[in-house]
Amino acid sequence: MNAPWKSGLPGNRDPFAAFICDDSALDVLRPVVIEMGWQPEKCNKGGLRNAIQSLSVSASPAILLVDLSESGDPLNDINALAEVCEPGTVVIAIGQVNDVRLYRDLLSSGIHDYLLKPLSAQQVHDSLNQALAVFTAPKAGDDGSVKRHISTAIVGTRGGVGASTLATSLAWLFSEDHHSPTALLDLDVHFGTGALALDLEPGRGLTDAIDNPSRIDGLFIERAMIRANDNLSILSAEAPISQPLMTDGSAFVQLEEEFRQAFEMTLIDMPRNMLINFPQLLADVNLVLLTCELTLASARDTIRILSWLKANAPHAHPMIVANKVQASVAEISKADFEASIERRIDFAIPYDIKAASNAAKLGQVFVDANRSSKTTAAIKQIAERILGASEEDLEEAMAGEEKKSLLGGFDLKGLLAKKDKEPAQAAE
Repeated sequence: MNAPWKSGLPGNRDPFAAFICDDSALDVLRPVVIEMGWQPEKCNKGGLRNAIQSLSVSASPAILLVDLSESGDPLNDINALAEVCEPGTVVIAIGQVNDVRLYRDLLSSGIHDYLLKPLSAQQVHDSLNQALAVFTAPKAGDDGSVKRHISTAIVGTRGGVGASTLATSLAWLFSEDHHSPTALLDLDVHFGTGALALDLEPGRGLTDAIDNPSRIDGLFIERAMIRANDNLSILSAEAPISQPLMTDGSAFVQLEEEFRQAFEMTLIDMPRNMLINFPQLLADVNLVLLTCELTLASARDTIRILSWLKANAPHAHPMIVANKVQASVAEISKADFEASIERRIDFAIPYDIKAASNAAKLGQVFVDANRSSKTTAAIKQIAERILGASEEDLEEAMAGEEKKSLLGGFDLKGLLAKKDKEPAQAAE
């Protein structure tokens, strides 16, 4: 039987295999498998444990039917199965437990469908056809249209400038206020606060991706990312601080590729060291929000990072965001800061310690906990600018940045020298 859908299945592995505990279920399954054009010999006796043992030494099929009837801990065993399955395998589970919570938990873990015993031929046939639809459905971009996607990296010039707070707030606004499917990737693998700000457990998704980059695909993304709301998913970690980060960065690049297929917006909370160690992470980033504060150290590092971006990621448009702005107590003035970096600050976010404390106490992101705050209003303006960004806008903005700044009369060295003289003058 030469079914037209076969062209959609992966060509380098078997289309189907099953591991079933009892003969009665096998008797129902085999005729359906023959009707689908597959080999009945692929219907094996033995349940989930046999499947794990078999697939640990052989390639997994495109569609896998596995019996959970003899499993004492189905969710834990399914995770063990995921370790031996190749990326893209569609798994259908069958079992005897009629429990809505188990059904939902299995689907959340990445299982495609859960069938209840005793099986019927029609039930099995329908489920297998639905599994085939995963392979035959058109992929993003197959219709010739360009899928809208904006990737934004948020980089703090110094520790503590609020880059992570800005990242989580923007992700929340994109997902809640603008209803855009959004991914938040927190690349501070040991000390990230993205999940904490959203009052979530980070899970093992990011560390699993780093350890096994070849397993990253659409199904992995569904299993590994933690849902914050209907439109926002986060991937983060709290890796043990005794374990240094051992990666060439390929996992992060692959994650970004999958995000482009699955989401409209990607927010990357990117520590400075990750920016320097893995410059390839900016290959497809549209915008870099360089988050700074009005201090000499931040001005110096803003200059250095802007220069690095120009040399290593000229396609990524930088936006300067001054955070925690307190005009009366700023170390240096906004005008002097702009003069030293030879470009204007795009956005200034006022400092509001009470609002920040309120968000932490409530376990909510800043903009959700403080909707009427002036700080939230400024972050909303940034979100609007990012959402309104188009390729033409970015090219025009970048062309404008190449012109000599009108603020070029000041430099950082002069500013530092001026600052050094101030204590002596005060002493006089």
